[in-house]
Amino acid sequence: MVSYEELDKQYYDHIIRNLKDRGVDLKDIAEIVMFLEKDYVKGLDEEVSIHAINKVLHKREAQNAIMTGIELDILAEKGLLSAPMQRIMETDESTYGIDENMAITLASLYGSVSVTNYGYVDKLKHGVLGKLNDKSTGKINVFLDDLVGAIAAGACGWLAHNEHEVQELLNQENKTILLE
Repeated sequence: MVSYEELDKQYYDHIIRNLKDRGVDLKDIAEIVMFLEKDYVKGLDEEVSIHAINKVLHKREAQNAIMTGIELDILAEKGLLSAPMQRIMETDESTYGIDENMAITLASLYGSVSVTNYGYVDKLKHGVLGKLNDKSTGKINVFLDDLVGAIAAGACGWLAHNEHEVQELLNQENKTILLE
């Protein structure tokens, strides 16, 4: 039987691989976190942002949402969904909303701070979110753009709810252990 820790590592590695395959690096998400938190967490850097992102990426409910959304995007890109779902995904139909619902659910795992941050960054399409939302690339990222925004928002919530730990991390000289 596979342990929880082994499954967590498999899921995490799968998510990281899928994010990279679809053009998203943890540094891209960290840039969004730093943009959102620059006025609230003094001295926030990339390493601590990635640490917070990894806290989100190791939460099982978040993993499930991310894997599901990316899988649907990949299947749609390959034309493997049945009609009318294939058309909805290809056109990123504005009234579909399931992608935002999934992202809001993921963000809500970290409280109202995360939900409001998700709404804000989803509207702005800051950083990599603008690239993911670009329909001219031929990529289908109906779920991915929202999920990446929700991961960043969740990391913001983690930062907000763990102020003491965040300050300890920011005061460390060598933070390289935080990156996974």
